[in-house]
Amino acid sequence: MASHPPASCCVVGTLHEGETTGKDIKVDGTIDAYLATPPPDKVRDGQGILFIPDVIGIWQNSKLLADNFASQGYTVLLPDIFNGDALPLNRKGDFDFVKWATEGTGGNNPHTPPAVDPIIVKSIKALQDLGIKKIGAVGYCFGAKYVVRHYKSGIEVGFVAHPSFVEEDELAAITGPLSIAAAQTDAIFPTEKRHKSEEILIKTGLPFQINLYSGVSHGFAVRCDTSVKIEKFSKEQAFLQAVTWFGEHL
Repeated sequence: MASHPPASCCVVGTLHEGETTGKDIKVDGTIDAYLATPPPDKVRDGQGILFIPDVIGIWQNSKLLADNFASQGYTVLLPDIFNGDALPLNRKGDFDFVKWATEGTGGNNPHTPPAVDPIIVKSIKALQDLGIKKIGAVGYCFGAKYVVRHYKSGIEVGFVAHPSFVEEDELAAITGPLSIAAAQTDAIFPTEKRHKSEEILIKTGLPFQINLYSGVSHGFAVRCDTSVKIEKFSKEQAFLQAVTWFGEHL
């Protein structure tokens, strides 16, 4: 793997304050999603972002981030890739993440590529149906795998933060620019996986970027404690990293 499977750190974090401005919609009539649209005077004509979330799915922090991307001129679609089975923030007690990913809660709702891939494909089509011709994608933690997997489905430019579950062959198969925001402390995307990813990306010959943020841990770009100065700074810088990357390559 280019990154390890999810673990308990994937649900640890802080709920962020703010008022969301997007709206809840359905994709393909069945998939719950959140749509954030840009102010009329800032619209980047024909440009949009598919937001593929962490294991907590569509929640306050991911909605606020989607709104932030929309404020930069992008139409942003955040789908429920877990089919109603996202995990709660700061889940208590022992929990088998791999079992949840492979079987889902109750054993009948898996969150593996055969289940998630069709949701991504339908979400890309939904953006295209909105008139989006150039699609960038952001993926946080669990969602990063599906950014990497779906250049083939219409994603042109990608940004991922503290990725999990990414296979080396998936990373090697990308066909467009990719930017990665990494945490100094991250058992899922540790130093050796980061360096291996660098080797793979060099071989692709495509534009890439890997930024390492000191003093933060896995999940910082979406779930950090914003009352801690270095965490707040790193989260904001990771967002600017993504926006700058899309501005250059999308």
